[in-house]
Amino acid sequence: MNIIREIQNELYTAKELPKFGAGDTVIVSYKIVEGSKERIQQFQGVVLQRRGSGATETFTVRKMSGNIGVERIIPVNSPFIHSIDIVKKGAVRRARIFYFRERTGKSARIREKRSFVVAK
Repeated sequence: MNIIREIQNELYTAKELPKFGAGDTVIVSYKIVEGSKERIQQFQGVVLQRRGSGATETFTVRKMSGNIGVERIIPVNSPFIHSIDIVKKGAVRRARIFYFRERTGKSARIREKRSFVVAK
């Protein structure tokens, strides 16, 4: 097992991504290849979890499409990720918010984390 991990670490190059976690609303711009054409599709939703480390790190994004919840598991180091933009930071107490799947309406809202800037 250590041999595999050592090879992964040699080939692994960290991407420059913004810091985000569970509860944050993000827009993931993803490259889609259809035949010879290439386009960028955006997927906006709430991050449910981040898991793994290094080359195998992934995160799960959930959005509502009509009345149907759609989740997508995205590798952090995928070459198809064009950009990740943070829309708002969520104030949650857990690293994995799977309880969010059963919520609808007002109970499905996540409080926004407020940041204070001190003027000098």
